[in-house]
Amino acid sequence: MDSWDGILQGFSVALTPTNLLYVFFGVLIGTVIGVLPGLGPTASIALLLPITYTVEPVTAIILLAGIYYGSMYGGTITSVLLRLPGEAASVVTTFDGYQMAKQGRAGPALGIAAIGSYIGGTVSVIGMILLAPPLADLAVSFGPPEYVALTILGILLVTYLGTGSVLKSLCMAALGLLLATIGLDPITGTARFTFGEVALFNGLDFVAVAMGLFGVGEILHSLERTDKVQAVTSKIKGIWPTRKDFRDSSGAIGRGSLLGFVIGVLPGGGGVVSSLASYAMEKRRAKDPSRFGKGAIEGVAGPETANNASSTSAFIPLLTLGIPPNVVLALIFGALIQQNITPGPQLIEQEPEIFWGVIASMVIGNMMLLALNIPLVGVFVQMLRVRAGILAAFALLVTMVGVFSVNNNAFDMWVVLGFGVIGWLMKKTGFEPGPLVLAFVLGSILERAFRQSMLLSGGDLDIFVTRPISGGMFAFMALIIIVSAITSRRRKAVFGRVDPADVDETDESAPDADRQVTAEGSPGADSTTDTTAGTPTDGPSGSTSTTPGER
Repeated sequence: MDSWDGILQGFSVALTPTNLLYVFFGVLIGTVIGVLPGLGPTASIALLLPITYTVEPVTAIILLAGIYYGSMYGGTITSVLLRLPGEAASVVTTFDGYQMAKQGRAGPALGIAAIGSYIGGTVSVIGMILLAPPLADLAVSFGPPEYVALTILGILLVTYLGTGSVLKSLCMAALGLLLATIGLDPITGTARFTFGEVALFNGLDFVAVAMGLFGVGEILHSLERTDKVQAVTSKIKGIWPTRKDFRDSSGAIGRGSLLGFVIGVLPGGGGVVSSLASYAMEKRRAKDPSRFGKGAIEGVAGPETANNASSTSAFIPLLTLGIPPNVVLALIFGALIQQNITPGPQLIEQEPEIFWGVIASMVIGNMMLLALNIPLVGVFVQMLRVRAGILAAFALLVTMVGVFSVNNNAFDMWVVLGFGVIGWLMKKTGFEPGPLVLAFVLGSILERAFRQSMLLSGGDLDIFVTRPISGGMFAFMALIIIVSAITSRRRKAVFGRVDPADVDETDESAPDADRQVTAEGSPGADSTTDTTAGTPTDGPSGSTSTTPGER
C-alpha cells in the first residue's frame, strides 16, 4: 500500500461518527487540560488510560493523541494572559505573549498562536506521511542489537535533554529499568523481586505505575500550592491578527514548523526543547533582538508553531520503530500494548487502520483546534475559576476507580497509592518521573533484545559494535557523553573565573520569566497577575511559586 492509498484509508477510518466524536473530545479535553492549573497532558493521559480499554484501539489512540496536541495550545492561553504556563512547553510563550497582553494585544497573540499551531501540525502531518513509510521499511531490517542501541539511545537522550539534573535523571532511568525486571523472567520463568507476592508474578502494572506517579503524585503536589490566579473578566478583542502581524510572523511560523518536526522525531525531543530552540533561533535572526521579551509577535508565533509540530512528529518513532520519544508517548505506547497492539515496523502492514487512521485524525484535529480556540478563548479562560480542591478530589476518585477497573485487582490500588507518594516525594526533591516511566516502558524491550543478542553472538558483546547501524548508534551516544562532559567542564571553568557580583547583575531588558529560573529549569512565577488591571501584583504571603514542571 502506497502513502496515497494509506491516507485515503486513514480518512475513511477517522471520518466515522465515533472517531470524529473522539477526535473532538480529545482536542477539547486537551485544551481544557492546558488551561487548568495543576494538570498537564502527562497526568491527564495517565488518568484516562482505563477509559481507553473500553473502545477500539484506533479510537483510543485518536483520543489520546488529540489530548496531547490539544494541550499544547491550551497552555498558551494562561501563558499570554496570566504569565503562568499551563504546561511546560508554553514556558517560552510567557516571554513575549504576556508583554503583548500588557500592551492590549492579547487577542493577536492568541490568534497567531492558534494559526501557527495549525500550520505547524499540518506541516508535521505531511512530513509523517512522507517519512514514516520509508523509515518503517528501514526498521524491518533491525535485529536485536539495533533495538538494544535504539532503546538505550532513547533513554540517554531523555535524560540529557531533560529540564532537571542529568545525574538525577540517570538515577530515575536506572530505577525504571530495575522496576521493569520485577516478575517472571521472560526466558527462564524464574521469579525476580516478587518477595513471594503472587500479584507481582506478572510485574508491576504500567497503568498503576503511571497513574500513581503522574496522577496521584501531581494531585498531592498541587494541593500544597497556595498561589491563586484571577480569571480574566474583560472580553478579549481582535483575535484575528492584522496583515502586519502575519507578515512579521510568517517566517517564524515556517521555521518553527520545520524545526519542530525535526526535533519531535528525535528521542528526547518534545515541546519544551522545540519551543526553546525556536525562540533562540528567532531572536538570533532578528534585526533588533532587543524587541524580544518586550512583545515581539515572532516570539509567540515561532515557539507555539514548533511545539505543536514536534508533538505531532513525535508519533513517527513510536509508530514506525516502537520507541516512544518522550514520556507522553510512553503512556500512549503502554495503552497500545495493553490493547495487544505492538507499535513498530510491522504496524503499517499489520494494522494499517491504526497507523493511517491516527495520521488522518491529526489533520481533522488541528482543524477542530483552530475552529475551537479562536472564538472560544474567553470561555476557556473562565475555567480558571474551578477550585483546586474540587478538581483534586474528582481526579483522585477517577484515578482509583479507573485503575481498579483495568484488572479488577485491589493490589493495583495499593501500587497507585505507593507510587503516588513516590511521585510526590520526587516533586519535592527535584527528581523527574519522566525518565523513570520511559525506562520502565522500554526496559522489557531492552532486556528481551539484549538477551536475544547474546544468544545470537554466543555471549560476545562485539555484536553491538560490529553491525553498522547499532555500532553507529553507540558511537553517537559516546559522542553525546563526551561533548556533554567537555561543555560541563568549560561552563564550570567560565563561572569559576566570573566575579559573583557580576553574575548577580540582571539584565533589565530580559523578560522576568527568563531571569527567574528554578531548579527544574523552568521560569518561576513568583507573582500572581491582576488581569483586569493588566499588571502583575505581588502574590499572597506564603504563596508558592509555580513552575511548568508542577503543572
